[in-house]
Amino acid sequence: HPTAPHAIAPHPMTLQPPTGSSPRWHFTDPVSGDALTLAPERGGLVTGWCCGGEEILYFDAERFADPAKSVRGGIPVLFPICGNLPGDELVLNQGRFPLPQHGFARDRPWSIAPLADGSGVGLRLEDSPATLRHFPFAFALELELRLQPSALAITARISHRGEVGADPLPFSLGLHPYIAVADLSAVRIEGLPADCFDHLSMAPAVTADQLSRLEQGVDFLCSGQGPVRLVDPAGGRAVTLHPVAPMDLVVVWSDPPRPMLCLEPWSGPRGALSSGERRLLVPAGECLELGCRYTVERL
Repeated sequence: HPTAPHAIAPHPMTLQPPTGSSPRWHFTDPVSGDALTLAPERGGLVTGWCCGGEEILYFDAERFADPAKSVRGGIPVLFPICGNLPGDELVLNQGRFPLPQHGFARDRPWSIAPLADGSGVGLRLEDSPATLRHFPFAFALELELRLQPSALAITARISHRGEVGADPLPFSLGLHPYIAVADLSAVRIEGLPADCFDHLSMAPAVTADQLSRLEQGVDFLCSGQGPVRLVDPAGGRAVTLHPVAPMDLVVVWSDPPRPMLCLEPWSGPRGALSSGERRLLVPAGECLELGCRYTVERL
């Protein structure tokens, strides 16, 4: 749990709250200088990740300044669904509940604090009257973000805080990082399987065909087969997603002309809470942990 702001680590990192000139939280590793910027009140959003002196994430600050618009950039959190459900409705034993695309976590305020061991920063979202209208479960979703050498490790923990005997909590979890690229036309993605599922046509597709159209805009899902490497020759770097089961599906999304590419770990496909495919369940009183890691290398 994110607690103990006074905890001391071997290399203590600093978490600075917003100031008048800097409206976001800043988390810095004093040894490497790597840093995160965060906006917990806007969906627990990581808005920036500086690694080796370079910003890894794309972030549309102008759009972010208008709360009425959806965020384009950073690392939005997708919970309790990835994608959408038929009719944007969650059907459960308890009834029918409206649930928008990608869920509500990216639209709710989160709390923030250093991790107890001083190794990173923690974000936490709990159920509230606002979430219960969409998702009738008592829950806590915690994210632990740890800066490592040339890497960012992310651990998620979903707790079902309902009474013992209550229905299991169903969910999917995904992250939606916008990775900045210098030239989308020259980007290569390595490590994907030959076949994928095209979200635009909602039909099976050939991965190579999708990768040839990054500049035109793509949105497709692949089954996990290990690390997936995004190579940006013009930017002089590669970013690799290291997915870990059960959050080992990979979605690739581009939105030209934005100079970015999303490389997203998902635990389940679109409609998982309706179809049951890869739906995750947490019994009352228990929790489930998921995670992934991103690494950066210079070319």
